[in-house]
Amino acid sequence: MRKLIAAVLVSLITLTCVSPCLADSPDQAIRLVKKAAAFYKEQGLEKALEEFSNPKGQFKEGEVYIFAYDLTGTMLAHPNPALIGQNLTDVPDANGKLFRKEFVTVAMTKGSGWVDYKYQNPKTKQMEQKTTYVEKVEDIIICCGIFK
Repeated sequence: MRKLIAAVLVSLITLTCVSPCLADSPDQAIRLVKKAAAFYKEQGLEKALEEFSNPKGQFKEGEVYIFAYDLTGTMLAHPNPALIGQNLTDVPDANGKLFRKEFVTVAMTKGSGWVDYKYQNPKTKQMEQKTTYVEKVEDIIICCGIFK
């Protein structure tokens, strides 16, 4: 009986310690963007966009993934191929915010930064607060978003 209780306690402690590590975080988004930027600089545009768009590739971690725009806001890479080639900068979020346009503005004026907006969470199907880290790398904008 003691072994069973000890095993349950160890399991609970492990679960408690590991769960926060599994949550999406701002640090994870920044790390993934920096990794993507290095890959782009090493491998070039074509290979980078192909890998960024690979839904089973190294730039997708659970629900967190890299996507990229050109400097006008046209989608260059995304795990959902239907979005590639589209410019949705004039499509607002649920509160009317032109967040994709802000991605471009932040990248062009600051080089990098965070943009907050409302977006449908694919897990909950609810409109939730999302924040995306954007970074201008040469002639593209590399992004990674997380739900808050």
